[in-house]
Amino acid sequence: MSKVKRAAALALGMAATLAASVALSAPAMAASSPAAACGGGSYHVIDSHALGGYATIYLLYNGSTNCVVTWKKGSYAGNTTYVDAVLNVWNTPGAFDAGNYRYYAGPAKAKAPGKCIKWGGAYGNSSYESPWEHCG
Repeated sequence: MSKVKRAAALALGMAATLAASVALSAPAMAASSPAAACGGGSYHVIDSHALGGYATIYLLYNGSTNCVVTWKKGSYAGNTTYVDAVLNVWNTPGAFDAGNYRYYAGPAKAKAPGKCIKWGGAYGNSSYESPWEHCG
């Protein structure tokens, strides 16, 4: 094989490898709603708390599982900023999701049959944590 053909084959192989790595590392599409972030239409909002105009923390439930999502509002959505979603279950491990996300943190999901939960979240330096509540 000539040097030109070998160089062309090497360049083509490198281009294919680069294209595959870019395709595999593309970010997932953001969910369209807090219920969608939790996993579907059976989730409904049972409580919420606004973090000023930045975000709203939603507590959702689907009949067996609690879910918390901190959803960015308006012009704050799409900007990469620290957000978190927290769900604690009395005397049981809870769930937590945090990071520098563009649209929302969560879902933080846990089952809590017969137990109280504490839920909350944060956007930047603004945060909220509920008391122990929604017992059942």
